Amino acid sequence: MRNLYLGLLYAAFAFAQGPRGGQPQPAVRKTVQTTDGKTIEGQVLGEGMTDLQLRTDDKKIVLLRKEGAKFRPVTSQTDWPSYNGDPGGNRYSKLTQINTSNVKQLGPKWMFPITTARTIENTPVVVEGIMYVSSANECWALDAGTGRQLWHYSRARTQGIAGNASLGFNRGVAWAGDRIFMLTDNAHMIALNRFNGELLWETEMADWHQNYNGTSAPLTVGNLVISGTAGGDEGVRGFVAAYDQSTGKEVWHFWTVPLPGEPNSETWKGKDIEHRSGATWMTGTYDASLDTLYWPVGNPGPDYTGDERQGDNLYTDSILALDPKTGKLKWYYQFTPHDVHDWDAQEPPVLVDTTWQGQPRKLLMEANRNGFFYVLDRTNGKLLLGKSFLKKLNWAEGIDANGRPILKDLPKLPNGNTYVCPSFQGGANWYSTSFNPGTGLFYFSALERCNEFSSVHGEWVAGRGYMGGSARPVAGESYEKFLRAINIQTGEVAWEIPQVTTPQTASAGVLSTAAGLVFFGENSGSFIAADAKDGKILWQFPTNQVWKNSPMTYMFDNKQYVVMAVGTDIVAFGLP
Repeated sequence: MRNLYLGLLYAAFAFAQGPRGGQPQPAVRKTVQTTDGKTIEGQVLGEGMTDLQLRTDDKKIVLLRKEGAKFRPVTSQTDWPSYNGDPGGNRYSKLTQINTSNVKQLGPKWMFPITTARTIENTPVVVEGIMYVSSANECWALDAGTGRQLWHYSRARTQGIAGNASLGFNRGVAWAGDRIFMLTDNAHMIALNRFNGELLWETEMADWHQNYNGTSAPLTVGNLVISGTAGGDEGVRGFVAAYDQSTGKEVWHFWTVPLPGEPNSETWKGKDIEHRSGATWMTGTYDASLDTLYWPVGNPGPDYTGDERQGDNLYTDSILALDPKTGKLKWYYQFTPHDVHDWDAQEPPVLVDTTWQGQPRKLLMEANRNGFFYVLDRTNGKLLLGKSFLKKLNWAEGIDANGRPILKDLPKLPNGNTYVCPSFQGGANWYSTSFNPGTGLFYFSALERCNEFSSVHGEWVAGRGYMGGSARPVAGESYEKFLRAINIQTGEVAWEIPQVTTPQTASAGVLSTAAGLVFFGENSGSFIAADAKDGKILWQFPTNQVWKNSPMTYMFDNKQYVVMAVGTDIVAFGLP
C-alpha cells in the first residue's frame, strides 16, 4: 500500500508540474477576446485568477492578463537575454523604475519552487516575457510576470559523475532565435525549442567518464553557441568549443593546455600531460565591436602541488582573447603563473568602454581570485592597472610592469604547512560583479581569509578529485566578507559594506543600475539594495538562506522586477 500511495503522490506532483518537453499531454483549448478586439485561440499552458498562458496554432506562446471579460496580451519591454544580461559580462542595467527613493517599498511579487534542486546557482534568462531557469538536467519556461510554468524539460541525472555537477549545479541557459541551449551534467550540449521544450539536438562535448562535467551557462555569438566544461579539480584537460546553433555540429575547439610541441608547451615541465586541468567552467564574454571572445580559464592540476608541472603552466589562470568564428587565439593574459593555490581566473571578465585616466579606452576588468584587481586594454591584453583589493594578502608584493606578480616568500606553520592569504576560495570568486558608469565604481564581494596549504603526490584516477593536497582554515582564525566598491582609475576601495560572519561563506553576486542602486546577497542571507555612491543600505529582505547565485532585472508589462534565487525558489521582487 505504501508503494501505491507514493506512486499516486508522484503522479499527482508530476501532473501539477505541467507538460514536459517531448511528452504529449492532454490539450485543453480556450478561445478569448482581447482588449484590442482580436480573438486568440490556443492550448492552455497555465491559468490563474487574472492570468492566462496559451500556445497558439503557430506554436508560439501568448501571455495574457484578464481585464473584465477580456484579456490583454503582455510581454517584457526590457529582457535579460543572457547569463550576465549583457554579452560584455557587466551586470549593469539602465532600468530606473526602482530607484533610491522607492526601493524601500520593494517586496516579493511571485515565487517558483525548484523542488528537485539541492541549491540553485542559476541566473534566469528573460526573452519576450518568458523566463528560462535551469537546474541539473532540467529547464523550465515561466511567465515572467507571475512565475507560472509554461513547460518543463527534464532527464535523469547521471549516476557516478564526478565534480560539481554531481551536486546538481547548473548556472543557466543561453538563448538565440527559437532555441534555448544548456549543458547537461555529463558535459553534453543540448538545444531545446524555446516554446515547448522539445529536444532539437544533443552533442557530447567530452567524455564524462574522464571526469568532465557541465555546470556553466553557454554563450551565443552569431550562429554559434560556445561553452567550456567543468572538471578542473578532477584533472580534465580544459577547452573552449563552439557549436552550430542549428545542428549542434562542432565548429572549433581550443585546448587551454598545449601538448608537447604546441605553442607555449614549454611552460609545462613534468609528467601526466593529459590531466593538467585548465577547465573553463564559467561563461565568457563577447565584444561585437572587436569581434572578440574573452574566456576565463581555471587552475592547473593537481591544484595544490606543482612539483610535476614546473613552469608558468599556460593557459591556466588566464583570460583568452579568441576569434569567435575560428577559435584562433588573439592574445592571452595570465594572472597567476604556476598556481598552487586553486586561484582560477573564473571571475567575470567585464568589458566596458569608458574614459580611463583621461582617455577613452576599451577595458577588461576583473577582481581576481588571487586578490588583485586588474584593468586590461582588451584590444591587446596590455596591463593598465593591477592592485590588491585585500587587507590580507601575503603571496605577492604587487604586479610588475610586465604583468607578472612580484612573489614573496610564504611563511611556514609549525606543522610544515604553508600559510597563504587569500584562501583557496580567493579574494573573489565566480559570482557576478558590476561596473556603474555613473559612479565610476566597480562592485564585488571580497573575502578576507587565509588558509594553510599542504601538498601531496597522487595519481589521477577517473571518478575522483585530483587536488594534490589540501587547503583549510587556520586554527583560531576566522574571516571577514565585504561588498566593496573600487575606483577603477586608481584601484582604491571607495567604500565597503561589512557582512555578517557565518559558518558558511555565501557565493552571491552583484547587480547595479542606472537608478543608483547596488543589489547583492549578503552573507547571512539578506537580499540588500545599497546606494551606489556611498554604500548606504536602503532596503533589505531577510531570506535566511545561503546564496549560490547572482541577481538580475528586467521590465515586464511596464513593471521592473529584480530576481534572485532564494534557497530552492526563484523569487521576483517588485514595487507595489
